[in-house]
Amino acid sequence: MKPEEIKLGDWMRMWMGEVPPLFLLEVVVRILIIFVLLIVSMRLLGLRMAAQLNRIEMLALFSLAAAIGVPLQVPDKGLLPAVIIAFVVVSVGKLLAWTAFNNQRFENLTEDNYAILVKDGVVQMKELRQTSLTIDRLNAKLRSLGVKQLGEVKRLYFEAKGSFSLVREQEPKPGLSVLPAFDDAFIKEQEAVGEQVCCTCGTSSKTAGERQEQCTNCKSDEWRPAVR
Repeated sequence: MKPEEIKLGDWMRMWMGEVPPLFLLEVVVRILIIFVLLIVSMRLLGLRMAAQLNRIEMLALFSLAAAIGVPLQVPDKGLLPAVIIAFVVVSVGKLLAWTAFNNQRFENLTEDNYAILVKDGVVQMKELRQTSLTIDRLNAKLRSLGVKQLGEVKRLYFEAKGSFSLVREQEPKPGLSVLPAFDDAFIKEQEAVGEQVCCTCGTSSKTAGERQEQCTNCKSDEWRPAVR
C-alpha cells in the first residue's frame, strides 16, 4: 500500500483491510477446517499434549501455530500448505518421541534430567544454581505444597518437564522456616529449638550461632534457630 493511500478515518480499510467482504465468510470455513486439523494433530501427537508439554511437543505446537496463521489471514494462500506442515510436524514429533522412548541418552539430551533441590531438609545449592531457580521461588513452591519448614522435606525433585515432586519426612525434624519474612504473626507461631540452621539453605550447625562460622553448603554466615 502506498503512503498516500493511508488516511485517518478510513474505517473500512482499518476493519476490512484490502480483502473483499465475502472473504469474511471464507474465513469462517477456513477456521473450521484448521480447528479440525489441530484437533487431529494434537490427538496424533499423544496424550501428553493435553497435559504438560516437553520441549519437542512445545516446538511442534509452535510450528503448528505458525503454519495456520497465514492461510487464515491471506486470501491468496491456500490451506494445503498448512495441512502438509501439520503432517510433517506430527510425523517428526512421533519419530522423536519414539526415539526418546527407546534411547535414554537421546531423551536426556532433548529433555534434560531431574534434579534434587532439597535433600533431608537442606537446599542443594549446586542443583539450584544449575536449574536457574532462586531461593524465593523455591520457598514459594514449598509453601504452595503445604510445607512450613525444611525439616518436613525428605526430597524435593525438580522434574525434567519443570514440575516439582515432594516426598515428605515421615517424622518431621526441626528446620529452616520457609514462611515469608513479612508474616511475623505466623512466624511467631512456629516453635524455635536450640539448634542453629543456615538462613539460606537450612544446613544444621549447633555451634554456628556462637562462632558465626561459614556454611559449608552455601558459604553464608547468617544463622537462626531451627523451628518445628
